[in-house]
Amino acid sequence: MELSTSDTKAQSKARIRVLIADDHVTVREGLAAIVGRQPDMVVIGAAANGKDCVDLWLQHRPDVTLLDLRMPVLDGIGAIEAIRRDTPSALLIVLTTFGTDHDICAAIKAGAKAYMLKDAQREELLDCIRAVHAGETRIPPLLVAKLAAEVSGETLTNRELEVLALLARGRSNKNIALRLSISETTVKSHLRSVFNKLRVLSRTEAIAEASRRGLIRL
Repeated sequence: MELSTSDTKAQSKARIRVLIADDHVTVREGLAAIVGRQPDMVVIGAAANGKDCVDLWLQHRPDVTLLDLRMPVLDGIGAIEAIRRDTPSALLIVLTTFGTDHDICAAIKAGAKAYMLKDAQREELLDCIRAVHAGETRIPPLLVAKLAAEVSGETLTNRELEVLALLARGRSNKNIALRLSISETTVKSHLRSVFNKLRVLSRTEAIAEASRRGLIRL
């Protein structure tokens, strides 16, 4: 039996309209194929960078958006913030390879309703899309633990982050002091604070923990 035009429109409207944003074409096309095969979903657009993601969102106003964190022109966090400035209730799912404490916390604070890693099973992803569309928030248990650790920890100041970044490059206290135009005593004071906040005892541990949290890029 053929469907009438009104029936076809009703079915299309009932589907979850999904926007995909990822700078890797194979990932983008793969996600579009997976989502597009679902009887209750339809892909309404695909973007290769954060700016295009925002533009397509404003044009099509999808039900759910899947987006990566690391994208050119505008990253995932910037895209989430831009979309939510227009519509605070927008449903956005971060799908990325990055699972550091800092990335998770930044995405959730920006307004993501779910955070998934790209190695998740296909059914997990599809279930997540449906759950977020239904009003749920989805963060895998392992990532919840990381998020809790980040939220409960003390935040490093901008100066402490600068000292930490130079430390990661192998700079001595004297060199750090010269570069930041502060005294070596002040550098040592900042390092003590960094060690306390990161709950570490050495420079090596501080660099490793900061990298794990996404505070520095090695």
